[in-house]
Amino acid sequence: MKTAILYGIRFFAAQCRMNMLLSERYIGLMSGTSCDGVDAVLADFANDRVQTLGHVHVPFTATLREQLQSLMQSGNDEIERMGDASVALARVYAEATQALLAKTKLTAKDIAALGAHGQTVRHRPERGFTLQINQPALLAELTGIAVVADFRSRDVAAGGQGAPLVPAFHAAVFSADVPRAVVNIGGIANVSLLPALSLASEARSQRDESVVRGFDTGPGNTLLDAWCERHTGKLFDDQGAWGAGGRVDEALLKFFFEEPYFATPPPKSTGRELFNLAWLDAKLSAYAQLSPERRARDISPQDVQATLVALTAQSIAKAVEGRDLFVCGGGVLNVELMRQLPRAKSTKALGVDPMQVEALAFAWLARECFAAKPGNLPAVTGARGSRVLGAVYAK
Repeated sequence: MKTAILYGIRFFAAQCRMNMLLSERYIGLMSGTSCDGVDAVLADFANDRVQTLGHVHVPFTATLREQLQSLMQSGNDEIERMGDASVALARVYAEATQALLAKTKLTAKDIAALGAHGQTVRHRPERGFTLQINQPALLAELTGIAVVADFRSRDVAAGGQGAPLVPAFHAAVFSADVPRAVVNIGGIANVSLLPALSLASEARSQRDESVVRGFDTGPGNTLLDAWCERHTGKLFDDQGAWGAGGRVDEALLKFFFEEPYFATPPPKSTGRELFNLAWLDAKLSAYAQLSPERRARDISPQDVQATLVALTAQSIAKAVEGRDLFVCGGGVLNVELMRQLPRAKSTKALGVDPMQVEALAFAWLARECFAAKPGNLPAVTGARGSRVLGAVYAK
């Protein structure tokens, strides 16, 4: 049975590639935990190299952003709201795809497939499921391009966290002769710990330093953005300037780090289900009760922001284990956050725009699916073994 399924996948991939004139061009579509919009990246993987051909960002409307964020919390009529939001999201994905094709002067026939991550609205691997809403069939219909979607659920079915999935791509693109750490700072921050190539090539060795590791370190921008919006009306802290003007409250920071997630060993992953404004409000309230002296002098909102920057920075710094650190995702634009990360550089120093890395990863994962190659790393996610990730929707 397994052989027949694998043959079917390979046959389908072969047919698609014949139809695409052996195209190695894939589009990755990514809308992350920050809920700010869709990044679309067109990549050419010919000769097993990654060449970025184009990138566009299509922001969400305020209405869609609110719809998606509300689905991340339990509420009324969730099924209807989820259906409406998933259709709207697929249309934004299609809009981003068409804009990218126009920008690169290519057509749907030039593209092997779209890798569409979908929008995570629930991530509960401990309960055996993860949910990324999307309408991949509609996306295939609107674009005329085959779609690979639902990347995370197979890893969860195999006992894994379903996240992070990007370390395999990071290893393929960013590995070097020295150990490195790559951190994506989106709404949630995730780290990939890459061994030196000489050690990674020793497949027979199972020493920790010889395998790729990775996990979610904790909040990235999600608390920073939410707190900033509540107190300034702005969707994010531009360049981290507001947080930089505050003072880190060391006692509060220590209290934040008492959250059990930070002490949980990998494999582990998290999301807005844990780190959200309700979590922050509860922590601030509990801290005030534990620290009577604070009642006379409340911590200012700006000082809380500064303390949240330190929380993100220090949780990442603890994870990278002294490696050279390369950062991608929206967090790279937060000057104060980058300042607090030791020896941090943008992935631009490695030749890849930091705002394109995650979408590129899902273009790469779509290609791995078409080649019937595993996309997960069991040492990262905790799955029982390697699995081919993604469900294919033919054009």
